[in-house]
Amino acid sequence: MCNVCGCGTASVEGHGHHHDHGDGHGHDHSHHHHHDHHHGANMHFGQGPAGVEVPGMTQERLIEIETDILAKNDRYAEANRAVLKDKGAFAINLVSSPGSGKTTLLCKTIEMLGDQPLAVIEGDQQTENDAKRIRSTGAKAVQVNTGKGCHLDGHMVGHAMEHLTLDSNSMLFIENVGNLVCPAGFDLGEDCKVAVISVTEGEDKPLKYPDMFTVSEVALLNKIDLAPYCDVDLDLYEENLRRVNPAIEILRISARTGEGMESWVQWLRDRLAAKPAVRA
Repeated sequence: MCNVCGCGTASVEGHGHHHDHGDGHGHDHSHHHHHDHHHGANMHFGQGPAGVEVPGMTQERLIEIETDILAKNDRYAEANRAVLKDKGAFAINLVSSPGSGKTTLLCKTIEMLGDQPLAVIEGDQQTENDAKRIRSTGAKAVQVNTGKGCHLDGHMVGHAMEHLTLDSNSMLFIENVGNLVCPAGFDLGEDCKVAVISVTEGEDKPLKYPDMFTVSEVALLNKIDLAPYCDVDLDLYEENLRRVNPAIEILRISARTGEGMESWVQWLRDRLAAKPAVRA
């Protein structure tokens, strides 16, 4: 159990394997200013350098824990990156808040990619419902249940990859746990992060959770078919995204109706084509 944000252990569906990451616990980590919980006007956890408080732990110790956890994660991520490079695979880390439409997007994307070799790692705290939805498309999918964990990490993804037979020059989609905070800080070995944000979430989301959109290469502004029924300004959405990340590429899409999906699928094909091909 994480001493800082309550993350627990993970299991890969169908294998019952629990991760202690070799250090006797799940994946302890603080997140600097990320866990800036409000409990009243202008009240914050953590006034020191770590930006978070845990009873009995100094700010220096908290920083030490986070540095240690992130260093271990990065070693797993680099190992994942080497495996993906050997396969010539293009890996996408899909991040979003819950309910943004990631799984529907993935199913539609898989359908549109046709015979493109691909696989999916599905991250959720509980259930394998989304992995079942992905498998219904015919795609290979491994479910990782994080338990109390609020994100996937490099170790979990590496273990999941061991249970996937990745074809050469394939795409690997990693659907992260729905959470706009913690996944921003964890490299999984992917080529890029893609943020999925629903028009129903509000134009201020990029300003409230800037770290996630700063580390994402693309923002998929999803559910635009609902925009006429919501009090939402799509141009302001884009303006706020670019305020936190001027370089972010923004695609307006509807996974449900298919609007804008051709541009997204072409972006994926172009990125895979730009990687050095590997002989099967």
